Amino acid sequence: MGSIRQQVIVNAQMKDSPKNCERREIDGTEHIYYYGYWIRYYPPLDDTLTNRKRLIDSLTRRAFHHTEAGINTPGRSLEAARAAYRAQTCPERKRVNAAMLAGALFNRATDLFTSIVDLAELGVKVSKTNELMRECSDCFQEALQLGKQVKHQSGCEGIDEIWGEPFKAFTMPPAEFYQSRFVKIAQSMRDIDLIADTMVETFCSSVLFADARETIIEYAAAARHAAETMKKDPHIFKIWPEFVALAEALDSFEPDLPDNPDQLLKMRTDQGKALLREGRELLGNIAGARVPMPLGTAKYIEKCRQYEAPDF
Repeated sequence: MGSIRQQVIVNAQMKDSPKNCERREIDGTEHIYYYGYWIRYYPPLDDTLTNRKRLIDSLTRRAFHHTEAGINTPGRSLEAARAAYRAQTCPERKRVNAAMLAGALFNRATDLFTSIVDLAELGVKVSKTNELMRECSDCFQEALQLGKQVKHQSGCEGIDEIWGEPFKAFTMPPAEFYQSRFVKIAQSMRDIDLIADTMVETFCSSVLFADARETIIEYAAAARHAAETMKKDPHIFKIWPEFVALAEALDSFEPDLPDNPDQLLKMRTDQGKALLREGRELLGNIAGARVPMPLGTAKYIEKCRQYEAPDF
């Protein structure tokens, strides 16, 4: 049997070879194709200031949801955050101050953009060269530059793919922004399958972990569905419970140990269980963030290569 990744590509190409950006109806739902994956399609919003504000607000909340705690600094605290960043001399603490400053800049930018939209709704035309618009752009750009200091909520790596999205939504037409998101989802699906393949190869050749195979494969499929489905889509009420239930099944998986196993076998099996759970958490993080996490993926695959599942 081929890998999960190979099976996805074969399934995607069963009819005729699709091209990137091609759309088709699959099981009654419109999908768009990118790099080996059919992704649930959502039409972009009309390009209006109000819609851009809605999109930027949503993306800013998403960025803070998936990044480390304590950096959602109010825009009104921007100068205090900047002063603290400049005064900090400890490198480890300065990184956190940089993340807090980035948060303040993002919130200041969204505050400014809200004011611009409010003025537009009152009939006041605000050009792209207006001082408010320029300051909004400057805040987004500085926040983006500091984004490399911001870590994912797991602490395992930076996640500037998400951090840069509000700025992209500010500068790109919605249709172009949505296209960039579909590409990132395809890349996320690719890494989900790569990690799941590695988990199957690492664990499921062992009798002890063989029963985890189907759950890993099903969880990878659920992770792909979670990555492609917007939270406002009613379909999420089917996707998310399955995704969470399969995660719980993997977390509670117990290897099929023989009676009276020796201490070495128990130790190696416990290491395997911890590594299996780490893979599940990484899959969940990628599916939730809907962006690839290359550092975490590479680190996990290397750990799996160094681990040899015990057998008896």
